[in-house]
Amino acid sequence: MNQTSPKKQSLSKQIVDKAEVPIKAVKSSSIHAKKRILIAASDLFAGGGIGALSVRSIADKAGVSTIGIYSHFKGKQGILDALFIEGYQMVYDTMGFSHQGLSPKQILLQGIKGYLLLAQEYEGHYRLIFGENGNQYTPSDEAKEMSLTAFRRLVKHSSVILQENADWQLKQKIALELWAFVHGYVSLKHHASSALISQDHWHDMAVDGITTHIDALVAKFS
Repeated sequence: MNQTSPKKQSLSKQIVDKAEVPIKAVKSSSIHAKKRILIAASDLFAGGGIGALSVRSIADKAGVSTIGIYSHFKGKQGILDALFIEGYQMVYDTMGFSHQGLSPKQILLQGIKGYLLLAQEYEGHYRLIFGENGNQYTPSDEAKEMSLTAFRRLVKHSSVILQENADWQLKQKIALELWAFVHGYVSLKHHASSALISQDHWHDMAVDGITTHIDALVAKFS
């Protein structure tokens, strides 16, 4: 049986390793460019809405060419879909923590605090996924499916205060109530109150107000 000598094996491995370096570098560069494009688009959307988004403005802010935009996202629609999906993925992820050792109230509050943080740190994503696009953007089927996936997790998350055999309509009602409360405080921050109250005050006010509603729900269904 022919066996490759250790020296040849080592040389062969070096050749493979050297060949993989540029491939890995290209992949890394591509991922980094995509991220820069999405961050730029989110920032532009937060500052000026969908009217502030153009392939040229996104490319300039991200430091890439317009060709790069089309290469990575097939244009403006592709970027909006990517932002929409990423936004709802983050909504989904805010509820992805262990419930072990937590009361129903603590579970709801932890999810809500994550949601408030998301709305604060990713304002462009948040504004887009909640319809601040002037009817100029229609999510793709993939984007719509991500929003449904996030909502189903929200319903499951919110239903911790209910009996396991509670029907879907009641679970959905509780989820929508909580979502409406949280979204109301976020909208208040994004609009009328943004210049009137500090970030910390807004956050505390939101948590206190939502806690009062959670206490009422727990008392009602416990």
